[in-house]
Amino acid sequence: MKITSKGRYAVLAMVDVARHSGDSPCNLTDVSIRQNISLPYLERIFNDLKKAKLVESQKGPGGGYRLSKGSNQIQILEIFNAIDEKIKATGCSNNPNDFCTGKGTRCLTHGLWQDLENLIGNYLQSISLNDLVEGNNRVKDIKI
Repeated sequence: MKITSKGRYAVLAMVDVARHSGDSPCNLTDVSIRQNISLPYLERIFNDLKKAKLVESQKGPGGGYRLSKGSNQIQILEIFNAIDEKIKATGCSNNPNDFCTGKGTRCLTHGLWQDLENLIGNYLQSISLNDLVEGNNRVKDIKI
C-alpha cells in the first residue's frame, strides 16, 4: 500500500493553509513556495478540496483559499476522501464479486488486509487538521 504524492501534498497544503490563513485567504503561490509543491498541481488538488467543501476560495487581489470550517472539524480522512485517495491494502479488484482471487472468493489473508485498511482509516479519522497544526499527531487509541 502506498500513499500517493497527491495525498501527502493535500494534507501538507491543508496544514499550511490552516497555519497561514487567519482573517485573510491564503494564496496558493505562497503555499507552493513554502511547501515546494508545483503550483499547477496544487491548484488541481484545491479544486477537489473546494468541491468537497473543505476550503472556499476568494477571487481577486488578496484572494486565495481558506478553510471552510475550523481546523478541529476537518479530519485527515476527509482530505483523503476529497481527493479520491483510497486506503487500500486488499488485493481485491474493483468488481466486488471477484474478490481477491478473481474467482469470487477471498484470499487466505483477506481479513488481515481488510483489518489494516480499517485501522488506517480509523487512525486518519481520529486525527484532525488542528492536531497536525498543533503537532499532536501521535498514535491514539483506535479500534479496528
